[in-house]
Amino acid sequence: MIFLKSNDELRFMDQANRLVHQALEASREAAKPGTTTAELDTLAERIIREGGGEPAFKGYRGFPSTLCTSVNDEIVHGIPSRKVLLKEGDILSVDCGAIVHGYYGDAAITFPIGQVSPAAQKLIEVTRACLEDAVAQVKPGGRLGDVAAAVQLRAEGEGFGVVRDFVGHGVGRALHEDPQVPNYGKPGHGLQLKPGLVIAIEPMITEGSWKIRVDADGWTARTEDGKLAAHFEYSVAVTDHGHWVLGREE
Repeated sequence: MIFLKSNDELRFMDQANRLVHQALEASREAAKPGTTTAELDTLAERIIREGGGEPAFKGYRGFPSTLCTSVNDEIVHGIPSRKVLLKEGDILSVDCGAIVHGYYGDAAITFPIGQVSPAAQKLIEVTRACLEDAVAQVKPGGRLGDVAAAVQLRAEGEGFGVVRDFVGHGVGRALHEDPQVPNYGKPGHGLQLKPGLVIAIEPMITEGSWKIRVDADGWTARTEDGKLAAHFEYSVAVTDHGHWVLGREE
């Protein structure tokens, strides 16, 4: 079922997403060679709780942490650990969620640790561009296929893979609501976008094959061929005149 949000609900979601973006930015600033992903997780949880929110991921379907921290070939759902020390040349994808007044925020970024290879930097930049291209397609009367196709066009046009096994989603009073938001599709097809709809758009782009495998922990998803992956995400509301990237400083 599709839930359209009121202006009051969108304001709560904007607050939740502001906490998420603050936690993500703090993680980016704190992540240096020698930092553990567990340290980033502790930092993010403190920021969310001090801001009046609750971590959305911690305990969700048994997930143990505030952040998902995915390094290099890990695509999504990496579990923070004191044993994972970041190294010069790594790339790190950080996904974060928060709850404010019962409403969810959800966003993700990927960033370099120190100096990275030109290929890794290009993957990060293209994945971010995929997200921005998709957001530009969010408007009343548009179609979900327009959003999906924008990601696929940019990523595959640059020679990268588009993950099929995981997709974006609606978000609101639940972390995952209808509709599903793939990163591949046909323009002009799919659900018509209406004001009040909020979707989490999250390109997951790979350096090589789009196929995945999941580690024995049951969470960490990585590229099947061991090549790099990047992940960006915004929670985006359809408005009467276009779109609103919730939580982002304009």
